[in-house]
Amino acid sequence: MPPDSRPRLILGSGSPYRRELLERLRIPFEVAVPDIDETPLANEAPEATALRLSQRKAEAIAARHPGVLVIGSDQVLTLDGEQMGKPGTHEKAVAQLRRMRGCTATFHSALCLLDARTGTVQLADVQTRVTMRDLTDAEIEAYLLAERPYDVAGSAKSEGLGITLLERVESDDPTALVGLPLIALTGMLRQVGYPLLTA
Repeated sequence: MPPDSRPRLILGSGSPYRRELLERLRIPFEVAVPDIDETPLANEAPEATALRLSQRKAEAIAARHPGVLVIGSDQVLTLDGEQMGKPGTHEKAVAQLRRMRGCTATFHSALCLLDARTGTVQLADVQTRVTMRDLTDAEIEAYLLAERPYDVAGSAKSEGLGITLLERVESDDPTALVGLPLIALTGMLRQVGYPLLTA
């Protein structure tokens, strides 16, 4: 497939972090924000929540843009089996980081590539285990005031100052923790014949 015949590629996310990651691939894409209910279902496993929402986001965009490739992604953080979302406020971020300090949490970064030309769906759940340092209350407060990461699950931006909060990160894909697993995504794009490296 020559580059000029590539199908339109849409990132179904309003996240600036996912957009910045996708820009690394140097391929043309558009951004559209899906409008879906992201509430977990009762007794739903975290990986099931992440996968379901990533596919729902992609389907919502594909319904408005026939014949395109759509990337849907969702991230769910779990600690001791309990899902933790975006804090939204300073107080909730403090509570999250206090609960996570000295502990290992798992980020489920789910990815969906929906080919609206064929209806084909590819799904992946890329897991990242993150061990937090045993932070003091003063360190937590200083970090939150400096970076204000209230729009990210876990209240820490690993691509920024949040890296100072981490003791260890274990993952097959370093981009998964930020929210868009590029290794998995490039594999999916290759599956549908989308050219990534062209002269």
